[in-house]
Amino acid sequence: MCGIVGAVAQRDVVPILLEGLRRLEYRGYDSAGIAVVNGRTIDRRRQSGKVEQLAALLDEQSMSGVTGIAHTRWATHGRPSEANAHPHICRRRVALVHNGIIENHERLRSEQREKGYEFTSETDTEVVVHAIYDALADHDTLLAAVQATVKRLQGAYALGVISTDEPGTLIACRRGIPLVIGVGIGEYFIASDVAALVPVTQRFIFLEDGDIAEIRRDRLSLYDETGKVVERPARASRMAADAVERGEYRHYMLKEIFEQPSVIAETLEGRFSGSRLLEASFGPHASEVFDSVEAVQIIACGTSYHAGMVARYWFESLAGVPCNVEVASEFRYRTPVLKPNTLVVTISQSGETADTLAALEEAKALGAAHSMTICNVLESSLVRASDLVLMTRAGPEIGVASTKAFTTQLVGLMLLVIVLGRRFRLDSVTERKLTTQLFALPGQVEDVLRLNKEIQALSQRFADKNHALFLGRGSQYPIAMEGALKLKEISYIHAEAYPAGELKHGPLALVDDEMPVIAVAPNNALLEKLKSNLQEVSARGGALIVFADETLNVEPGPNMQVVRITPAENEMAPVVYTIPLQLLSYHVAVIKGTDVDQPRNLAKSVTVE
Repeated sequence: MCGIVGAVAQRDVVPILLEGLRRLEYRGYDSAGIAVVNGRTIDRRRQSGKVEQLAALLDEQSMSGVTGIAHTRWATHGRPSEANAHPHICRRRVALVHNGIIENHERLRSEQREKGYEFTSETDTEVVVHAIYDALADHDTLLAAVQATVKRLQGAYALGVISTDEPGTLIACRRGIPLVIGVGIGEYFIASDVAALVPVTQRFIFLEDGDIAEIRRDRLSLYDETGKVVERPARASRMAADAVERGEYRHYMLKEIFEQPSVIAETLEGRFSGSRLLEASFGPHASEVFDSVEAVQIIACGTSYHAGMVARYWFESLAGVPCNVEVASEFRYRTPVLKPNTLVVTISQSGETADTLAALEEAKALGAAHSMTICNVLESSLVRASDLVLMTRAGPEIGVASTKAFTTQLVGLMLLVIVLGRRFRLDSVTERKLTTQLFALPGQVEDVLRLNKEIQALSQRFADKNHALFLGRGSQYPIAMEGALKLKEISYIHAEAYPAGELKHGPLALVDDEMPVIAVAPNNALLEKLKSNLQEVSARGGALIVFADETLNVEPGPNMQVVRITPAENEMAPVVYTIPLQLLSYHVAVIKGTDVDQPRNLAKSVTVE
């Protein structure tokens, strides 16, 4: 969602704040703003649109200061506009930036209007800055005013607050929304994400839920939600300052697609002894937990949900482990029944997905025996809340449409299938076969990436199209769903996915020569069934695009184009066939002229409901 940056230093912090916003823009890009304490007033610049538009405004209307906050917004309450952009200010005395949602904002707004406060935005955030200003009348310090205010807030939030009363102080707090403190030499910073601050520091303190920090240039004081002084360890980050640069690539998404061979290899690195998968890779007590597992419940959202759907096929067909998969926002609002000794597995790129976190809490309340997360961010909330953890090691993923996070999640899930399968029906011969296939996977992905130019040429067929249909069978059905999601996310083409066998039950009514139908056809037991389904499309004049195993006898025709894919074993085919669909979506989006990395209405890390 929104991105927060803040700083207290001896030097001008405006360039630091602006660069931090550039690095956080994947979290929100409806509007952006910066505020600094300047003597007895607060100087602010805001702009609707992207960070570069704010940068252009700063070129015209320069500002400077040694204490400041900044924000890039993904709209929840109120349309994207300058008036709704953060930071918000109350009577030129207090300014703040906010990520999250204040659920009781309407009641607070009503109370504040009765006290004479004026509202200049449609946001829920503005009630917080007024509440802090109001609390200053009864408290001696900005810290005390913020502590009193957050006790009245309902919802999830991360806040950065400055005031002319204490021009060298920055207050930071979090509840349910990530916030980190960067530790410099004689200076401190705050941000929603480590990536925003790696140009200025490699040491970070990760705030716990309910923490409030009083930050000065030469001193940092941390308090828990009860007001007790606490210490949180500073950790060194291994992220390089150029890890979030595009390099030679036109877009982050393309860069991240091409990083997949290396991040898949990295995800496997150090987790095997010879060909034997080490159970300690999941945590020091993993074997004990796995010994008790009788079923798996996967909870996730979006792309991560599709990874879970693939894994369900693996768990049941390879390992013989009962497995359910559910969208987190549905799981948390019904009354699910968990089997005894169910392992609840959450999947998330950021580890901060609000619905997934809440669903995990619900699962625990329902008596889930054990929890595990497959995640890409080590210090995230899901990692801290789970008994077992498997890190995907995908590195920073900046493009909103997930690519490398998805394929490394699939690899991580296969590792879990192997260790649980040992306790069910996965024999040692099959385990060795799967291990061999995993080690071969980076090379297979490299082979598929060589189709980039062919797929780029193919994408021209979508230049004037507004709809598309994706088909798959078995474990390829979730891959078809993922392909449809990618296309709609970044090209704005309406796309749907169906199990190919469902065509005759309704979707065939959509098929004509204006509806591209994309099918994934690996060489597996369902191939002949799929061929019959493709004939159903062809007979009705549908424009078929088939990604097919190069060893198969699938020939192109007048209304069917075939892209031949390097052979892949059935178990690893979902990973391999994901790659061409990613490339297709990317090139179609480029042709359509959309914003590939920052598609409209979306944000990377969804930290609100």
